[in-house]
This record gives sequence, structure tokens and C-alpha cells, in this order.
Amino acid sequence: MTPSHPWLLLGLAIAAEVLGTSCLRLSAGMTRPGPTLLVLASYAVAMVLMARVVLVLPLGLTYAIWSGLGIVATVTVGVLAYGQIPTTSQLMGMALIVAGVVIVNLNGPA
Repeated sequence: MTPSHPWLLLGLAIAAEVLGTSCLRLSAGMTRPGPTLLVLASYAVAMVLMARVVLVLPLGLTYAIWSGLGIVATVTVGVLAYGQIPTTSQLMGMALIVAGVVIVNLNGPA
């Protein structure tokens, strides 16, 4: 059965992955049970949703959007939650990733 709202599911998959990644630091190297379970559950939800999305959207397009938006969102969480300020070169690298995602999307489906 294919999902009826793949873009919504992709957004939820990105959110789940960002939540899991953002909680890695709280897990203290996977030694704290609560944050560790949250990391694992978030990644599991992200993978299940991604598996559903690729039934409808092209794999390359899905992964490009997932990884590009995930990077930007995770860096934003790092800034807001952990006070981690990216360097100029790191911001430039992320801008290149986002530009690549835009180019992939402008080119149309694979």
C-alpha cells in the first residue's frame, strides 16, 4: 500500500531523524537509558516513514531532501539547544548542500 501523502511523511521522517540526532548528546554515548531509547525510537520511526515515502517518490530525490533539510535542521538545533555556532566555512558547506538539493529538485524526477 502506497502512502497518500508522501511529502507529509517525508517531513515527519526528517523531524524524527533530527529529533534522534539531537538527542545523541543527551544519551551520553548511549549510556543513559531514556535518551538512548528516544534516539533509537526516533531513528526507527524515520526509517519506517522513509521506507513508505520511497514507494511513491524517487529514492534519490527523497534522500537529497531528507539529508539536506536534516542537516540544516540539526545545525539549527545545535545552535539553539547547545550553543554550537558553525564557522563560516561550515555554513558555506551547508549552503552548497542546500544548493545541490535545489538543483536536484529543479531537474525533475529521475
